[in-house]
Amino acid sequence: MTFLSFALAFVGFALLVILHELGHFSAAKAVGMRVERFSLFFPPTIARVRRGETEYAIGSIPAGGYVKISGMNPDEDLPEEVRDRAYHAQPVWKRIVVIAAGPLVNLVLAFVLLFVFFAAIGPQDTTTVVDQVDKSFPAAGVLRPGDRLVAVDGHRGDPGQLSDRVNSHGCTGPKDQWRNGCPAVEPAELTVVRNGERRTVTIRPKYDFPAGVDEGRMRVGFAYRPGPHDALPLGEAFTTTADRYWFITKQTLSLPARLINPEQRKQISGVVGSYEVTRQTILKQVENVVGILAIISLSLAIVNLFPFLPLDGGHIFWAIVEKVRGRPVPLRVMERAGVVGFMLVILIFLIGLSNDIGRLSGEGFQVR
Repeated sequence: MTFLSFALAFVGFALLVILHELGHFSAAKAVGMRVERFSLFFPPTIARVRRGETEYAIGSIPAGGYVKISGMNPDEDLPEEVRDRAYHAQPVWKRIVVIAAGPLVNLVLAFVLLFVFFAAIGPQDTTTVVDQVDKSFPAAGVLRPGDRLVAVDGHRGDPGQLSDRVNSHGCTGPKDQWRNGCPAVEPAELTVVRNGERRTVTIRPKYDFPAGVDEGRMRVGFAYRPGPHDALPLGEAFTTTADRYWFITKQTLSLPARLINPEQRKQISGVVGSYEVTRQTILKQVENVVGILAIISLSLAIVNLFPFLPLDGGHIFWAIVEKVRGRPVPLRVMERAGVVGFMLVILIFLIGLSNDIGRLSGEGFQVR
């Protein structure tokens, strides 16, 4: 099953890359540009086949893919018979259509996947049954997986209300206030049903402030067992999809700002993290993979539209600049500006990779 989860996660990521590049490829063919290569993943190339004027290849580095169109570099030396079909020989609108087609596929795909998830699968309810107990929190050795939480301090409620009751035991507020420890607080009384018997246990909550969160919470340290999925009516599924779509978009747009904040920087994940979360989700709840791939597809599209070369948004930005100024932008200007974009991409990649390695060697990705 572990091998199968790796294979399925690989297939999911490969499909996202293929569809993204297929957008560029189809648009380029449609407007008459010459496509030299369609590659899944990056060189060194391990397999290739030529069909007509286009070479189809598979690279050995699974970090994306690319479509090579003749004349992407204005100084590229091309045969006379293909110069009229070169990228930079085309009107600005054609270039924008070709470059925007890749992210557009991911944007549409993300919305469709989210809608399918909410309409056909639905969000997952949470039970009040203990699923996992965190060994570094007070619940360790007191609560057991399978315990059903009935009440906190004699008060019943849903999982959120019970968590709020635990959180009411002090030390709420900005984490800087409690970074060096939390004053003694009154223990919470948890009523649980274990093996059909009701019992009350006493646990003193611990203040927790996860990375990237401005305010922490009091926790005893366990996760609720997920319940069944409940598909939403079509109308509600559409509005929920639109709401989550916009939320994910805003979060992704804030990525450059998160590079500055040390706490939020720890939350950035890279290809390794996204792949591992997908794989673990397949092992635990395979139906949730639809939602995970939707989030990855949307994030991929938004990041690609940042206005920096070598990202798609950078090509679109400079095409628009050319249209406004009425003449081509010198290559040296784009190259110098592209250094900023290249450094940003490398920075995000390195931070994401570093965080992913830390999670893999530490507590894992905490997939529920």
